[in-house]
Amino acid sequence: MTPRPAPGRHQATSTEASHSDQLIRLLYAEHAGPLLMFVMRLTGGDRQRAEDIVQETLLRAWRNAHRLGTQGQGSLRPWLVTVARRIAIDEHRSQEARPPETYDRDLTAFAEADSTDRVLRTMTVADALRTLSQSHREILISTYFRGRTVPEAAEELGLPLGTAKSRVYYALRALRTALQERGVTE
Repeated sequence: MTPRPAPGRHQATSTEASHSDQLIRLLYAEHAGPLLMFVMRLTGGDRQRAEDIVQETLLRAWRNAHRLGTQGQGSLRPWLVTVARRIAIDEHRSQEARPPETYDRDLTAFAEADSTDRVLRTMTVADALRTLSQSHREILISTYFRGRTVPEAAEELGLPLGTAKSRVYYALRALRTALQERGVTE
């Protein structure tokens, strides 16, 4: 006759683990289907969210198994339904508290318009205009910056039409040269 080993911690743990496995299987087999149907209505038909909520509900039931039978309830389902409903409400509230995720948005659309280039161009043109003679500067300002035609600019400045046309031509050539000296190309 061989002596039996004394029941040790290893044997008790193995028995508890098999009991826990059996408990979660029973919970799932008996309550998962009806609970999933209930939670599907709560989530608006989102099956993935519903399955996650059912899984979390059954996990909480398994964790609290030692307390569930002592409260004198005949069925476990009302407790499971209440827990599942609370989990669904908590998820909904936490989603509403966070800003919406922006995975597929083009982030360049959120950039503010930067007027640095426009300001630099304006400064460069103003600097180049200062190098022109007074008569060339006047005709360009009148025609290009104030939007007048050459005959209107000639009348405003008191010039003959031919003189105004030739000043525009030579003023533009001088401005082009001044801008090229400042590194501006076409």
